[in-house]
Amino acid sequence: MSDHHEHGSHQHGTPSLRHRLAHLLTPHSHETADKLDAALESSAQGMRALWVSLAVLGATALAQAAVVAVSGSVALLGDTVHNAADALTAVPLGIAFVLGRRAANRRFTYGYGRAEDLAGLVIVLTIAASAAFAAWAAVGRLLDPRPVTDLPVVAAAALVGFAGNEWVARYRIRVGRRIGSAALVADGLHARTDGFTSLAVLLGAAGSALGLRLADPVVGLAITAAIVLVLRDAAREVLRRMLDAVDPALVDRAERAALAVPGVRSVGELRLRWIGHRLRAELAVVVDGEATLRQAHAIAVAAEHALLHALPRLTAALVHADPAPVPGERDPHLALAHHLTT
Repeated sequence: MSDHHEHGSHQHGTPSLRHRLAHLLTPHSHETADKLDAALESSAQGMRALWVSLAVLGATALAQAAVVAVSGSVALLGDTVHNAADALTAVPLGIAFVLGRRAANRRFTYGYGRAEDLAGLVIVLTIAASAAFAAWAAVGRLLDPRPVTDLPVVAAAALVGFAGNEWVARYRIRVGRRIGSAALVADGLHARTDGFTSLAVLLGAAGSALGLRLADPVVGLAITAAIVLVLRDAAREVLRRMLDAVDPALVDRAERAALAVPGVRSVGELRLRWIGHRLRAELAVVVDGEATLRQAHAIAVAAEHALLHALPRLTAALVHADPAPVPGERDPHLALAHHLTT
């Protein structure tokens, strides 16, 4: 017997006093309306983070571009291009968050949350393209060295780049972790690396001030190496999400929560997967073989309820109740065995 329940999760962030009082004084519900409210709120937080960071990084990149035009610093050019690319990654993520709000239908039965994972892939490709451009500009300047002018202004632009990127990085990572968005966290890590590369521009300016003509392109190559490092981390995070990887600690937590439910004797197959920044679960629980259908159903509902509390971003679970085996009884799943062989 299987029970398919799709109840909404609670907002398990840092609730306000009003939310806590409402949680205590109103009936406990996991109905579809609650799930929709939670999904819309998380998407709204993501959209807010994107637009704010787009404004900050866009202004930073414009200020740096003006300095590049007068100074000719290739290190600052690489940093500016990377900041501009980072700002523009808000576009695919914004589209993904909007799509993620659409309800599931008969074609997309799990909804459109995977659009967020595809946006993460676009971000990875954008980081790779900016790394290639920064490397091309730095190598070109190594082969054809040119003096860098207006060094104090270049240094000031580098500090502006660091401040803008670090603020955006903290904001994106905090919101991304709160709503469970791997793409937004990857974008935040991207911005953080941009901040450190902005500081590297200071080294290039200092070297140029000391008469080292190759200091600026060498720093440009160092910036390229830093971009490649963040590319590796972001690609790993996004590809893991696309391959349905989850933190094993989440699996352990779900298993403990299900085992603590009265009537659950053991937990069989347990699967978790992210769809965008929302989590889904499938599990089998073993119950007393003599339990009635209604009793087994109640245990399955209780198990799902426990999971919704144990996993903050869980929005749906499929709970299958198996009867505890008795000696000599034929395995009821035996008829499925030939369909499951590889």
